[in-house]
Amino acid sequence: MPIYCPTLATIDLNTTKRHIIVNQPGNFTTDMLTEACVHAQILSIPKGVWQIYAYDQDEHTILAAKPLALTTDSLLRQLTGAVEVAIMAATIGLPLEQQVSNHFMQDQPSLGILLDAAGTTAITATSNAIYNVISQQAAQAGLTAGPRISPGSDDCPLDLQPEVLKLSTGNRIGLSLTDTKMLVPRKSITAIIGLYPYHHTLSLPHQQELTGDKCSHTGCHARKEKYR
Repeated sequence: MPIYCPTLATIDLNTTKRHIIVNQPGNFTTDMLTEACVHAQILSIPKGVWQIYAYDQDEHTILAAKPLALTTDSLLRQLTGAVEVAIMAATIGLPLEQQVSNHFMQDQPSLGILLDAAGTTAITATSNAIYNVISQQAAQAGLTAGPRISPGSDDCPLDLQPEVLKLSTGNRIGLSLTDTKMLVPRKSITAIIGLYPYHHTLSLPHQQELTGDKCSHTGCHARKEKYR
């Protein structure tokens, strides 16, 4: 797949406000929050990439060149009925988190907290935009995309992060891992997305949970996008 570069037309103010940790120091005005969202939009370099693999339901295995067997019960339940999986990676790059660090080093914690929260909104919007394209492509093949399942969540252990990052080809957009399996740049996401036959989803009682409407990321909606 080509590298995909969504356009972030805006950084949502209300969503950013929800990302701010309440007990952090500083008083935040609406003007300060608005300015942080504008700066986040300027500093973000949204990119994403994904790959599609067949999924062996019986063996619980992603059929890549080097097959990846899955063993976590909650992840296997999430992928019940999937015939393929999309493995995605997304990031907004390093400049924003570098500026966050600068704010803290310059004894401006309020600005750092606000910009960091806006960065969380930006990476969520980026991954939502990428998910939407994956969903559209799946629909063209008669499949329904399930929710994003990221390493480190309740449904997917962090230990899978190296394999998921490799299968997504996230290195193409500059992603790497720390010794503790955390993504670099920090405002980045990897995820497994189950792709299900349409007739299968119709018979599931949790049908809605297999759509982007019920994913764990807020604000999922179509945005103006471009390829590079």
